[in-house]
Amino acid sequence: MAKTKENIKKVKWFNKLKWKYRLVIMHDQTLEERLTFRLTRLNVFIALGTITIILIFLTSVLIAFTPLREYIPGYTNVNLKKDLYELQLKTDSIEKDLVQKDLFIENLKRIVSGEEIVEDRALPRDTTARYIDIQLTRTQEDSLLRAEIENQSKYSLYQIESAEMATQRRLTLGNMLFFTPIKGVVTNEFNADKQHFGVDIVSKKDEAIKSVLNGTVIISTWTVETGYVIGIQHQQGIVSIYKHNSALLKRVGDMVKAGEVIAIIGETGELTTGPHLHFELWSQGTPVNPQEIISF
Repeated sequence: MAKTKENIKKVKWFNKLKWKYRLVIMHDQTLEERLTFRLTRLNVFIALGTITIILIFLTSVLIAFTPLREYIPGYTNVNLKKDLYELQLKTDSIEKDLVQKDLFIENLKRIVSGEEIVEDRALPRDTTARYIDIQLTRTQEDSLLRAEIENQSKYSLYQIESAEMATQRRLTLGNMLFFTPIKGVVTNEFNADKQHFGVDIVSKKDEAIKSVLNGTVIISTWTVETGYVIGIQHQQGIVSIYKHNSALLKRVGDMVKAGEVIAIIGETGELTTGPHLHFELWSQGTPVNPQEIISF
């Protein structure tokens, strides 16, 4: 009996979808009927579903085949390859023009010194023909070559440092007195293999950040990933970087002294999970572990 009642309810619910309704549009004052529609719940559901699918399809087509996709993260400029091709052609033309101008200046010098002029000079080989049938597609060989080159050059910035250079750098840093930028707890240590070229220091809210040495501010800006960033150039090729600040107190070109307040700790930028200072120390283009030199 229970199953029979459930079946009857299901049948009634399905039949309700087919019940016909009348939608009447009337004049507000005269009550004159202007439009009349006969609808069912099923027809309304089908119509709304169809419109939704069409809108989704049209939106996908609009994004995939129009320049609007440039505004979606991950897509590049659709005219980038064409612009590169045109720039290459312009480069060839400029190169030819420079050769002709150099020849003109050289002949002027020869005339002044009484020497014979040069009638012509070999122009660089015309490379325009190479781009007539260019195929702007990425091949498998191209992708493999790119991956190989990227792996070869990875971390080359500090891996090519010789033992003598490393020893000299340690002696240089060991003879210098660094001021602690901020007192706190190191939550993420230096790890060059994971491209973490500094240390993360958690401290009190609104704590002041200080310069580690005397120097000149060379960076004072804001980026999406690291928020407010300030960088200082010190003597003997040393650079200190302070990231994720809530406020910057110095501008590019300002001279600062060791221990002078340059910023306020914060959590700006996408690559942060809370208020902290990401501090980096570079010597002669090589990242240095700040914990080996400074006590936090």
